[in-house]
Amino acid sequence: MTEDQLELEAINWLVDTGYTHICGYDIAPDGPSPERADYVQPVLVERLRYAVARINPQIPLVAREDAIKQVLDLGIPSQLTANRHFHNLLVNGVPVQYQKDGETRGDFVYLIDWENRQGLNEFLAVNQYTLKGPKHSRRPDIILFINGLPLVLLELKNPADVNADIWKAYDQI
Repeated sequence: MTEDQLELEAINWLVDTGYTHICGYDIAPDGPSPERADYVQPVLVERLRYAVARINPQIPLVAREDAIKQVLDLGIPSQLTANRHFHNLLVNGVPVQYQKDGETRGDFVYLIDWENRQGLNEFLAVNQYTLKGPKHSRRPDIILFINGLPLVLLELKNPADVNADIWKAYDQI
């Protein structure tokens, strides 16, 4: 089995478990159905926007948009601190305030329906999704998105290659 065959097997398994599959080339900024403005943005913003509206219909649009802005620009230079903050927003919701009936109200906008009560979450497996970082561009084999948020990165290696190991995959990322 080659690495390409393993990638196809993984995608088929993910589809069997409920993920929708899209090729990264198709939704790239210069692809036939672009879903992001550039290669720097990892989030599929429109998918996130629709998911936030599905999960939080009781929250006014302006507050939902504020929550999305908070997620897209964490404003934290330290990667570790930013990751912890994002995890908190993901698990506990994004705090927002809005006006209703002349009063300021506080609430939380949830990015994921953790109970997945009515199939409100969107599960997407994207292969060959190019990301441009500060030094290099990367193209992981598969990225798993929930509601437009890239949450899992899979870098596969040829199972028949005795020299392929976790460190080669790590270096490639």
